[in-house]
Amino acid sequence: MKKNYRIKRTISIKRLISDYGKDFSEDIKKRLLDLEVRCVLTRVQNDNKFDLKHVEHTKYDCVSGNGSSKCKKEHVYGKFIVNDEMLYFSDECTESNEVMKVPLVNEIYNSLNSEEIILDEDCRAKKVDDSNIDYIIDSILTVCPEVSQRYIDIVREMKSIQRD
Repeated sequence: MKKNYRIKRTISIKRLISDYGKDFSEDIKKRLLDLEVRCVLTRVQNDNKFDLKHVEHTKYDCVSGNGSSKCKKEHVYGKFIVNDEMLYFSDECTESNEVMKVPLVNEIYNSLNSEEIILDEDCRAKKVDDSNIDYIIDSILTVCPEVSQRYIDIVREMKSIQRD
């Protein structure tokens, strides 16, 4: 399989909706936008699988796998997958030496009543629809921190430069 080096590795929620969400319901689009200020989506290779991360990419203390040393990792708040113009939520987030999945992801996934499907590469996911989008977004917002005042100031400064 040929790698596409031109795909954007980090995109906004608005970009997800504009590029992939033409068939998403208005309620799903509206609720996804509630994440826009706090979150960005990242992807490794597949252009339709997105890990949800905080916009500031804050790293948190954690203990290494063997429990012997401390490390710092960024949190992942879930994985959204777009397949056949439908949105899915997966509990199989990208995890590495630099990122870790928050425990709430499994709780959200296990609470969803939609049927589990297996997508390419044995990735499990459940369909996001109008009946569960509020629960997914509200749950993510309980653990995903607000943006810092420093971040707000930087964005405000960037916007004022763009207007000049």
